[in-house]
Amino acid sequence: MTSYIALLRKDEGSDFGVDFPDFPGCVTAGATLEEARRMAAEALALHVDGLIEDGGSLPMPSSLDAIMDDPHNADAVVFLVDVPASPVRSVRINVTLPNDLVEAIDRVTKNRSRFLADAARDKLHAVG
Repeated sequence: MTSYIALLRKDEGSDFGVDFPDFPGCVTAGATLEEARRMAAEALALHVDGLIEDGGSLPMPSSLDAIMDDPHNADAVVFLVDVPASPVRSVRINVTLPNDLVEAIDRVTKNRSRFLADAARDKLHAVG
């Protein structure tokens, strides 16, 4: 199993944000530390799955020294996230939503699929 460095950041009045230096654009957040950790694992698994599905390959994990040499990362807390041996397999579906709901989603995210997957996970987690 391969692990990648995740960077946890928290600004006053915000959720805990997580990003992956080895996967630009792979970001997530959680209201609590536990939720941020869980969302980081899910985000990385989905990102890796999409990368593989598009014919890409996984980068070699960067060293901690290389990541922390970037001054932008000085205030981040580092933790490792494992990539599952068999990444989560995504399934393409068609969904019909009211136009105003799609516009509202687009105002808060650049990735509709991830937004809807996160909303579904949150709802499923809330019901048990």
